[in-house]
Amino acid sequence: MPTSGIPNLLSLMTFLPLLGAIIVMCLPRPRDLSTKATAGQDKTKPVIEDTGRLLVTWITLGFTLLTFVVSLVVFGLFDSHYAHSLTRNMQFVENVDWISMGSLHIRYHMGVDGISLLLIVLTTLLMTLITLFSFSMKDRIKEFMVFLLLLETGLIGVFCALDLVLFYFFWEAMLIPFYFLIGIFGSANRQAAALKFFIYTFAGSILMLVAIIGIYQVAGSFDIVALCDPSSPAGAALRAAPPEKLTWMFAAFALAFMIKVPMFPFHSWLADTYAEAPTAGNVISSGVMVKMGTYGFLRFLLPLFPEQSHTFAPVFIWLAVFSIIYGSLIAAVQTDIKRLLAYSSLAHLGFVILGIFTFTRVGTMGAALQNINHGISTPMLFFLVGMLAERGGSRWIADYGGLKKIVPMLATMLLIATLSSLAVPFFNGFTGEFPILLGSWISATTHLFGGYWPTALAGTGMILSAVYLLWWYQRLMLGVAKKPELRRFPDLNRAEWAVLIPLTIVIFWVGLGSSFWTQRMKSAVNTLVPSGQESLIPADEGPDIPYTQPVTAVLEADAAANALNDSGMGRKGAPVPVRKKPLHPVYRPATGGAAPGGARSGPAPGGSPPPREAPGGSPQAPPPGTPGTDAPTPRPGGRLEPGFQTVPPMLRRKLFPNAPDRLPRGDVFNSRLLSQKEVQS
Repeated sequence: MPTSGIPNLLSLMTFLPLLGAIIVMCLPRPRDLSTKATAGQDKTKPVIEDTGRLLVTWITLGFTLLTFVVSLVVFGLFDSHYAHSLTRNMQFVENVDWISMGSLHIRYHMGVDGISLLLIVLTTLLMTLITLFSFSMKDRIKEFMVFLLLLETGLIGVFCALDLVLFYFFWEAMLIPFYFLIGIFGSANRQAAALKFFIYTFAGSILMLVAIIGIYQVAGSFDIVALCDPSSPAGAALRAAPPEKLTWMFAAFALAFMIKVPMFPFHSWLADTYAEAPTAGNVISSGVMVKMGTYGFLRFLLPLFPEQSHTFAPVFIWLAVFSIIYGSLIAAVQTDIKRLLAYSSLAHLGFVILGIFTFTRVGTMGAALQNINHGISTPMLFFLVGMLAERGGSRWIADYGGLKKIVPMLATMLLIATLSSLAVPFFNGFTGEFPILLGSWISATTHLFGGYWPTALAGTGMILSAVYLLWWYQRLMLGVAKKPELRRFPDLNRAEWAVLIPLTIVIFWVGLGSSFWTQRMKSAVNTLVPSGQESLIPADEGPDIPYTQPVTAVLEADAAANALNDSGMGRKGAPVPVRKKPLHPVYRPATGGAAPGGARSGPAPGGSPPPREAPGGSPQAPPPGTPGTDAPTPRPGGRLEPGFQTVPPMLRRKLFPNAPDRLPRGDVFNSRLLSQKEVQS
């Protein structure tokens, strides 16, 4: 198992922000910069002499930056080729006793695989950028920074924990500081939004706690790695539990994660929270916190409850499709910028859930990558919205317009983030959503419960996202400035450039070189979806894929036939070389009789058998690849069935001058190939 030369590296990364929060708490409280001075403060004292503000901001930035550096060390030491199913590919494992009370044993068990590693790096990066962006905060900056650092510890712990109780501890620990971030530093209706968020999330947490207790009662262990392994005593005991009990535990976990994502119909807290939260709350919520829900599906739901996951997959697939369409349509009519981005997140996270429940490797990999992509593009949009709000003091779309010429650099960065969210090729969003749709298309799970409709309907989400995002960008940046104060907006400053440039680099890095990121998740995805257990459409039940040779090959064959005629070899009685390789596809009637243009029906020149009788009495063509027939063997991934395929019109008229241009809709033709001898005849 890969380890590093630095002991307890994950613990160091997890609790560095906690240490920073304790240090910041001990610093003197900085002066508030708003017009209202707090009790005991001297407003006449120059702000520039307030060393407390400098200490709080720079110490917080130092700890978040140091945590980010440690995460990069873990990222660099991570072995992307390591694969061990018994350990779930976990690396940098720390496993010691934590709580022992009689037969109850709770362990401090930490570890990362490729999926959790990228989420940790994303968390530490966003926390560093949030701290830098928050230097301009006016009031209560000390409390704000403390809550940020505590929140970072909880988030990193969630992605590292490999014990159910330890996971629940970090899951609840991050809830408290985020509640205060909204309730204290949000907008006018911040308290109602914070309370709504807390009630929804805490209700899901209680359900998950009940399920954790149920798992311990059945399996006698909280160890996630052991519970995921069917060959271990804990894993075998869990899978031997009564199906009804497993279904209830599955439902409790699923509801907790659906609320956190969120998914329809548990999404009503999302818009209020995003609208009232400060920019830092928007960034950390859209970038990392909602990923805790999708991470829970991958880490817990699928490996702990595989049978229930497959049984209820249609529910999640159709809820994901509905979330995509519903979120896109609601976003298109929003006049509040933050609410528009909230419903946009609902739609984009629907793609992630769809990819997870395709049970294909390409779909699961796309979901894991889109999880990261959404954590880059949407936070960048919220950063830019925060920069606009600081300049204009409003989050309403109607209050802006014509800013492209006034703040061209801000408009350019907003366009990059918008195209990233649109999943345009060469941007990061495309590398996530396209594999998800591909995995849905080839998935037997989606095909069994709706055919290709779930994929087709989900694809409309990409079209609808272009509608509301491009229209939103047009109303914000194009046209003529409606208000004179808009013309006084400053463009991006150096601190804002420092926030936006790293996100822009990652957007193009993932869009142009996604393999650098996906190779680290490959082992984890392969463990989640083993090669023999992929839910793929069988080859003989796949979509009809017309099998035709390139037009150039057909024309070359026709030219060769003309050359034979010109040389005399094609005259009547002259020897005609018969090629074993077929040239181009044409079709003969399945019921016998004359084919178009007088072509013969029945047995082929090579002695192919006549059409067989189907059980119902109707003729049935011999299967492709039958010995003695010219019918081709299907290509991998496709098949040939009786059906109509079009021969190029020019060649059809030349080969069969008496054939009609269109065939009756009800006619059925058998697919077979004419040899060169038949072409000459």
